[in-house]
Amino acid sequence: MTDTAPTRCAWATTEAMAHYHDTEWGVPSRDDRHLFEMLVLEGAQAGLSWSTILNKREGYRTLFAGFEIDKVARFTEADMERIVGDARVVRNRAKIQSAVLNARAVQRIQAEHGSFADFVWSFVGGKPIDTPRDASHPTPASTPESDAMSRALKTYGCKFVGTTICYAFMQATGLVNDHAADCLSRAKPKTKRKTAAKA
Repeated sequence: MTDTAPTRCAWATTEAMAHYHDTEWGVPSRDDRHLFEMLVLEGAQAGLSWSTILNKREGYRTLFAGFEIDKVARFTEADMERIVGDARVVRNRAKIQSAVLNARAVQRIQAEHGSFADFVWSFVGGKPIDTPRDASHPTPASTPESDAMSRALKTYGCKFVGTTICYAFMQATGLVNDHAADCLSRAKPKTKRKTAAKA
């Protein structure tokens, strides 16, 4: 009997990861709040697995005011100290401080570029870089575009935005389409792909 189960990218191994893969990963996002959320979460992942961050995502949303940029930018040292003590997020002081610093940096980017979305999408010419991944085209850890984004974000004061983190951010938010060549999500018509949820 032929196996008719849909093929996904190999990393989507759990129910939660499969749902994230099918509904959000690689979907082009131009929503500043969502883009900021993914920047924070990708930075939080550094040295950890994405499944760890995904399992704590609701905790992050609660403690970081739904990732409303202006609200996070106003967080005080006391706010950060409170979050450091909360097990609903990765209790890494530097990463928690970076989320607040990055919110303030994003505000500066918005003021200069009109939106955070306009800024990040400028690194791919305004449309996704589409590279089906297979053995002959393996997924890189970074690209010239992620190198450039990393350098630019750092000039605004962002932290935890090395080129590998930036490339993961680009994958997550659809700036690049890195679904495997035979992945079910690659086959979806781009005009019918859902906008990343805010909730």
